[in-house]
Amino acid sequence: MGEKPTAAFALSLVGAIIMILGGLFSTIIAIIAGGFISIIPGMEWLGGLMIVLGILGLIFGIIVLVGAIMIYSGERSKVRTGSILVLVFSILNLIFGGGGFFIGFILGLIGGILGLVWKPEARGEAPPPPPV
Repeated sequence: MGEKPTAAFALSLVGAIIMILGGLFSTIIAIIAGGFISIIPGMEWLGGLMIVLGILGLIFGIIVLVGAIMIYSGERSKVRTGSILVLVFSILNLIFGGGGFFIGFILGLIGGILGLVWKPEARGEAPPPPPV
């Protein structure tokens, strides 16, 4: 088949898994804490906001996972598109979803950059022998 950007895929995949776990964790904590926060008058909206942010972190982690799978395809256009997905949604996950305990963001960022700078080996024919 050919060369694939394995390091970019591996870092993006691990980052995506951590982001998904972070999103699940945030959502569960938000559901539990939201019940307690809603007791305070005027603060009902905060519990809902926490849940929405946790779900956004989960969704962004899933999109980073899709980008990581695209990176592993090895096809130049898919690697580029997947790398951009990983970069953009890793940054969005940091802003809205906590970044997968921050380490998921760092791994996604490095994996996305590695995917963008990856160049497959040139597969050309052997150069003709020099004239004698």
